[in-house]
Amino acid sequence: MKKILIVNVNWIGDTLFATPFLRAVRDAHPDSYIACLTHPRCVEMLDLNPCLNEIIIYDEEGVHRTLAGKLKLITGLRKKHFDTAFLLHRSFTKALIVFLADIKERIGYPTKRRGALLTKTVEEPSEEMHKVEYFLDIARACGLAVNSMAYEFFVDDSHRKFIDGFLRQAGVRDTDRIAVLCPGGNWAPKRWSCKSFARVADALVSRYACRIIISGAAKDARLAADIKGMMTSEAIVIAGKTTLKQLGALFARSSLVVANDTGTMHMAVAMNAPTIALFGPTSPALTGPYGTGRYKVIFKNETCDIPCYDFTCTDNRCMAAIKVEDVLKEAESILAQK
Repeated sequence: MKKILIVNVNWIGDTLFATPFLRAVRDAHPDSYIACLTHPRCVEMLDLNPCLNEIIIYDEEGVHRTLAGKLKLITGLRKKHFDTAFLLHRSFTKALIVFLADIKERIGYPTKRRGALLTKTVEEPSEEMHKVEYFLDIARACGLAVNSMAYEFFVDDSHRKFIDGFLRQAGVRDTDRIAVLCPGGNWAPKRWSCKSFARVADALVSRYACRIIISGAAKDARLAADIKGMMTSEAIVIAGKTTLKQLGALFARSSLVVANDTGTMHMAVAMNAPTIALFGPTSPALTGPYGTGRYKVIFKNETCDIPCYDFTCTDNRCMAAIKVEDVLKEAESILAQK
């Protein structure tokens, strides 16, 4: 049996962008053993994915941070006798790891001066493209057919039952329309204002009788509480109370998701939840929703160069350009279809 290792990227959203590549490899090698090397924070994104036989953790900030830790990982990979490694991550170190793991075929972009470590280099695109296509170009260069560009995220009955129980306890009926807000973001300039989220939420309650649920990680709990405090209507805060899988199950039950540019926004798209994605300092063309999901993108930045990584920006005009009415207009078109 052929054994394939896919060296994946490190962020939640990027990991979803890589799932069409996983599908292409699985479709081309239905009987092969396929493993994925990934960061600990991305394991939940790949768990239950039927394209994979194994998830291998590379904890480069933890147990594999030291030289001894990396050697232990390399030894472990050697024992697994992989035939082929696809490198989606651009780093030199990861190419060196699969080289030292004695994986005979090593395929990827020759970034970070690592071309000598690869047995097949794929020419990088001359123009910037969406991350999904960036990864899929490696598959195409190897002659693999690409049958789907939709990214995938999987939950099971235990996650659905958790959300069913949570909603029942919160007084949400099966027939209620659920609108989920995702106000978080890795850095402040990517976040729409709490006041705007609160105004949208109140309008969704008064116009469409939606039940509002404010989601996020534990670090977003304060943000969620602030939005709830600004609302005149009732809202349920679930930030910090779910796993990513349980949040995915909530998205699957939702009539609408309003989210900043985050990994959870892409999860909502993967779960086929009707999603409004709010973009400011980042580019929808490069990292926006992609594939066949039900989504609308609002991007109104006309003055700043993007992508912008000025974490010190305080005027946040790219996000402030998005008005409450812009979001409600898109929400109306989505909810009118229900």
